[in-house]
Amino acid sequence: MAMLMVLLGIVMVLSAASVQDLRIHGNAWYHQRRQLIWVVLGLAGLVTTSRLDYRRLKPMAVWLLVGSVVLLLTVFIPGIGIRANGSSRWIGVGAATFQPSELAKLAVILYGSVLLSSRPVNDLRGTILPLAAVLGGVGALVYAEPDLGTTMILGAIAASLLFFAGLRLAIVGATAALGVSMLGAMTMTAGYRRERLLSMFDPWSDPLNTGWQAIQAGVAMSNGGLWGMGLGASRAKWGFLPFAETDFIFAIVAEELGFAAALGVILVYLVIGLVGLNTALHAPDRLGQLLAAGITTWIMIQAYVNIGAVLGVLPITGVPLPFVSYGGSSMVLTLTAYGVLLNVARQTP
Repeated sequence: MAMLMVLLGIVMVLSAASVQDLRIHGNAWYHQRRQLIWVVLGLAGLVTTSRLDYRRLKPMAVWLLVGSVVLLLTVFIPGIGIRANGSSRWIGVGAATFQPSELAKLAVILYGSVLLSSRPVNDLRGTILPLAAVLGGVGALVYAEPDLGTTMILGAIAASLLFFAGLRLAIVGATAALGVSMLGAMTMTAGYRRERLLSMFDPWSDPLNTGWQAIQAGVAMSNGGLWGMGLGASRAKWGFLPFAETDFIFAIVAEELGFAAALGVILVYLVIGLVGLNTALHAPDRLGQLLAAGITTWIMIQAYVNIGAVLGVLPITGVPLPFVSYGGSSMVLTLTAYGVLLNVARQTP
């Protein structure tokens, strides 16, 4: 299922980006060639982690977390951090760029899984407070970029780890309610986030600014109908829909391949989620259970947030569609993490 999404992404990135690539770079294959490189690197990471016993990752937990925090701090250093579209989310050397928040997701999953598998989940000082401190520190750095979407995903990952570790559902629910309240408060603290949230309810109130992407995504999907306009025949990619190859690639899928293909994409993610959670429930030990749950939650929540934003039922957050959207950091690290999930599944009785 994951490889099916990767192959779909390779085709759709070419289709979604080719027009603007030809106009800007003089090469219609610019994004697709780079995507192929990321896929190869991601598959190398997947093969490595799928063959490496996940228990051997335990000593790496703290170092991976420290490394991700250092990299998250680095994005704020002028000359190293790259600022684009009002956010400082990348570091770069020459033509190469990297998004540390993607590494932070894997680091939080690995650290939280190791911590919760080695100590009682109800141990306030030994378990809850350290995990809350890590989540708060990493989340604050990601939020400061600013990247509220990834901050929300990190919170969902931590909640899933606590739930599968055995924390009482009432406590998890209360924590989730507190997190949603804080998320709402953080959304209202910045003007552009507040405008995005309000435009979700009525994009036509500002159709040329905050509502532009939502409206154009809706037009693209409605043009696709049941069977689509045909591969490569999208109109939205001709400059009407910004970030068509990244944040809004699902709209291009629906426009060119139709409602049937869009529904198929959703069903594939559902299958990945169900099999991932089944792997977590039948994992050979607590560490494997938590790793499988955290990685599955990461993929499912991110897919839900991305598709929800394209459909206009969630605010636009700028998170990519796993395995499909263009993006090196996301592709490489998602596939590498998926290899860990496969390794747990291979060892499941």
